[in-house]
Amino acid sequence: MVKAVFALLMVVSFMQAYELNAQMKDFMDSLLTEAKKQNPNLKAFDYARGEKIFTAEQMGKKGNKISCVTCHTADLAKKGLNENTNKVIEPLSPSANPKRFSDAKEVKKWLRRNFKDVYNREGSAQEQGDVVTYIINKK
Repeated sequence: MVKAVFALLMVVSFMQAYELNAQMKDFMDSLLTEAKKQNPNLKAFDYARGEKIFTAEQMGKKGNKISCVTCHTADLAKKGLNENTNKVIEPLSPSANPKRFSDAKEVKKWLRRNFKDVYNREGSAQEQGDVVTYIINKK
């Protein structure tokens, strides 16, 4: 019973999710196609996997523990701060910052950079899709 209620809540929350523009839908579709080549059993991107990637701490380049939350904060509707450059980061949530996730080229660039900063590598297509799914659906 609890699982059924949880599943229903997840479906309802995703129905209220941020609507991607055509360019971003194409980008997400291309990520999914690439991810399915790497993992034929993959059906869709996953919010929970994205959350785990976004919040998991790793040993950063300078020997300190770091995660995406380190700069972006756990509340994606608030401004963050890049600790290396001391620059303010506008809210990551598209509900708080409508410019977010509107330009696929920018999203590709920042996913690549941020995965390298946190994970010291480029994220796989599945990881990138999961992270975007998490960010655009986080309430």
